[in-house]
Amino acid sequence: MTQRIIPNIWCDHLAEEAGAFYAAVFDATARVVARYPEQGLAEFQRSFAGQALTVDVVIDGYRLTLINAGAEFAPTSAISFLVNVDARRFDGDEEAARAWINRTWTRIGEDGRVLMDIGEYAFSRLYGWVEDRYGVSWQLKLTDPAADPIAPIVPMLSFRGTLNTEQALALYTSLLPDSDIAPSVEYTSSDANAEPVTVRYRTFRLAGQTFAAMDSPWEDDEVFTPGVSLQIDCDGQDEIDRIWHALSAVPEAEQCGWLVDRFGVSWQIVPADIETLMRRPHAYEHLMAMTRIVIADL
Repeated sequence: MTQRIIPNIWCDHLAEEAGAFYAAVFDATARVVARYPEQGLAEFQRSFAGQALTVDVVIDGYRLTLINAGAEFAPTSAISFLVNVDARRFDGDEEAARAWINRTWTRIGEDGRVLMDIGEYAFSRLYGWVEDRYGVSWQLKLTDPAADPIAPIVPMLSFRGTLNTEQALALYTSLLPDSDIAPSVEYTSSDANAEPVTVRYRTFRLAGQTFAAMDSPWEDDEVFTPGVSLQIDCDGQDEIDRIWHALSAVPEAEQCGWLVDRFGVSWQIVPADIETLMRRPHAYEHLMAMTRIVIADL
């Protein structure tokens, strides 16, 4: 299956370093896909001339793109990456799966911070949530061997304090074929200083890819930002226009194919052959002048 939706992670000058780190931790691959042009850059980008612009990391067949840029944005745990570890990938050896999780937890968490300590929870016999040194959040989870297999990497959107997950997912799944929403699962969570609260969790598919979402009444600073955006590869101008007009809700955020929807999530709406198009003379300069991408003008 072609991966039409690619999470993009904003990196403060360190995309190549981060790519090498993820490749080592996950036994993945990382490669520079695009570089900044040597000339024609805006003043705020001139220090990047000739440097990596995007780095692709592929973990177990799942593609993430790292954007090499400045300190304008940073990832938050509002979008995290759920790493599903199935003992069936280790010939049914749960101890081997646990060892992989514990080893990866230690490595990905070096110089990071723990969001939920690793251990046993009601929803998994081994689970932990950690933010790495680059600000990216990872949830490592031992899956139920009796359940249907799930994608190894699943982006999770946390609609915290808004309780608008249903509206968001209804919009998203209306835009792309092979999209649907699974029934929600509710569980109660609390800490020593708060009343118990109900958290709702569900999986959904966009263009055949698995995502997850949760909502809860907790309010915090971990809001959606362009630090993690979702790139949709579109089949031509008509699809770009349709999805753009359905999602874009913050006019001042529109630039270079980027938009922010009414729930705060950042998207990049691009032609599927963007890499080829960007090889055209002066394409980068033309792109920087656009809001919605117009293929004929690249």
